[in-house]
Amino acid sequence: MSIQLTPAARQRMHDFLAKAPAALGVRFGIKRTGCSGFGYTVDLAEAIAENDAVFEQDGLRLVVDRKALPFVDGTEIDFQRQGLNASFVFRNPNATGECGCGESFTVATDV
Repeated sequence: MSIQLTPAARQRMHDFLAKAPAALGVRFGIKRTGCSGFGYTVDLAEAIAENDAVFEQDGLRLVVDRKALPFVDGTEIDFQRQGLNASFVFRNPNATGECGCGESFTVATDV
C-alpha cells in the first residue's frame, strides 16, 4: 500500500510544516461529503495513533488512518497553481466517479 507525492506536493507540505514545527507530519484522509460521497482531507498531523499508517518520502511524514487506506491506496497527490488558484490534486485509482465540481468522489462498493 502506498501514497505518492509529486515534488510540488512535497514542497507545499514542507512549507506548511515549516510554519508548524510541533506537527509530526501531514495527515491525509477522507470524509463523507459532497454530492458523490467522499472528499479528501489534508491537515497537519499533531499525533500518530496505533491505527495510522505512516509513509515517508524525502523527509516528509504522511499519516493515513488505516480505515481510509483502502479508499486512497495508490493515490498520487500533486499541487498545482492555475492563475490565482492553487490546490492539491488527487489522482486516485480507486475512484469510480467524481462530482462535476471535483470536490468529492465515489468508490466501488467492494473497497
